[in-house]
Amino acid sequence: LLSDKGQQILAETAETPITEANHLQVASRLRKAIDPHLAQAVLETVWLRQRAVGKFSKASQMYFTREALEQASSEVISTYRARRFFKAGFKSVADLGCSIGGDALALAAEADVLGIDLDWSKLAMARENLLAYRSQNGFSPLQADLTELQPVPVEALFFDPARRDEQGRRLKSVHLYRPSLSLIYDWRAQTPHAAVKVSPGIDYAEIPVDAQVEFISVAGNVKEGVFWYGDLRNGTGRQATLLPQGDILTSEDNPGDNVPPREPGAFLYEPDGAVIRAHLVQPLARRIGAAPIDSSIAYLTSDEGRETAFARRFEI
Repeated sequence: LLSDKGQQILAETAETPITEANHLQVASRLRKAIDPHLAQAVLETVWLRQRAVGKFSKASQMYFTREALEQASSEVISTYRARRFFKAGFKSVADLGCSIGGDALALAAEADVLGIDLDWSKLAMARENLLAYRSQNGFSPLQADLTELQPVPVEALFFDPARRDEQGRRLKSVHLYRPSLSLIYDWRAQTPHAAVKVSPGIDYAEIPVDAQVEFISVAGNVKEGVFWYGDLRNGTGRQATLLPQGDILTSEDNPGDNVPPREPGAFLYEPDGAVIRAHLVQPLARRIGAAPIDSSIAYLTSDEGRETAFARRFEI
């Protein structure tokens, strides 16, 4: 695909969007013109680039596998997350399980990134993807098995374990992640400053006591959870972050007693999913002068309407 011929065929194939209606026709034409193996690679790359539009601004120049694209952080999330590393002053970061470089491309904007992955083809994709973002000079790929590799000397860590099994099913427990979340403890013995990407549906019983947990939603959809350690923490409690606007609500905001439930008033509020996952419905209620309509659900109510980025408001 990186050869002159491969690049030419990719460009020609991408001129017409691949749809369900024309997929077989495009595939048949490619297989007649070029080697079937290359034809499949071209077809898959063009189709995945189409799917990545909206997730990455340089999608048309990038390389993916289906699984890697699905699990990769979107550009808006990786850019937001990288800012924490920059604000903390870290200039060298190890990206553990970097895959196609979804987070490395943001981290490499201002830091030297060591991207470690067992799959050499994903490392090759990561190099090309960072090149698309002109960030390749800050990226060094290393093919290695994280379960056998000794921790390397860097200032901070980013760990993104696989959260699906070989059949594509979601792994619910952090102990089943590949590699297991326990890997980070060995690395943190040398480098205490770390961020770990986890499923937003994580069991609260599995949240480490020494980590700040953050839940991130994009345009109202909860996308990721993150554990922050060391100097990358910006507090001690839970945090809900709404992107792309960057609004933040924490468990340290608006302290006070829990607001008791009441009958519905003139307005109803449906909190953002990140607020619900971070167990921050009560701080939000105190912030907007609202109350739950029941202790077992997240809906809030008030007599006066208050604008808030953290909930959808409905007039009753």
